[in-house]
Amino acid sequence: MPEQPSSPRSPYPDHAFEAFLFDMDGTLLTSIESAERVWSRWLRRHGLDPVKILPTIHGVQTLETITRLAIPGIDPREEAAWIVREEMTDLDGVRAIAGAVDFVGSLPDDGWAIVTSATRQLAEARLAAAGLTAPLLFITAEDIAVGKPAPDCYIAAARRLGKDVTRCAVFEDAPAGIAAGRAAGAPVVVITATHAHPVETEYPAVRDYVGLTTIHHEGTIRLAPAR
Repeated sequence: MPEQPSSPRSPYPDHAFEAFLFDMDGTLLTSIESAERVWSRWLRRHGLDPVKILPTIHGVQTLETITRLAIPGIDPREEAAWIVREEMTDLDGVRAIAGAVDFVGSLPDDGWAIVTSATRQLAEARLAAAGLTAPLLFITAEDIAVGKPAPDCYIAAARRLGKDVTRCAVFEDAPAGIAAGRAAGAPVVVITATHAHPVETEYPAVRDYVGLTTIHHEGTIRLAPAR
């Protein structure tokens, strides 16, 4: 799907959604600089090549990534806690995706949620650094046993909002998150602001939230181009 410009038409002009479910990192804010600095330090400590592994860390819970690496002689939970502590103190370069602050600010409290693979403490720190306010419903790594690409997190978020997940728009940037939205049966909007290379996807893609607005009618939300 070719990327749309920064001032797009509506990705779903004919859909009336019950709620919007947002990934955080790479979707509402960019934390790539911070995350890759910390992970690079950690990987080198364990004799691993950041160039090979960094592309695999995004959109997935830290503990799952460390466990998957199967490094002998370490406690994955202790190592994941180390990474989170380092990321908490390294927030340089964390900033909102263009237009995100105003876009989520237009949504009703019961009409959106953040669904992130980050821990709550780290997510709250990054949101504050980016100038974004956390929604009432905030699904983090502590809330879901099986992370993305499993659909559990998005299904749980919709259920807790009292919505049908198939009538919620999922906003994502990473392959694992896109797969989670697909598995949940939700329409997905792919945010490409942090992409270095095009992502192959069947879903509509926009760079950021500039030029997008919302129309509210009888409990539904439509995506529309800003006038």
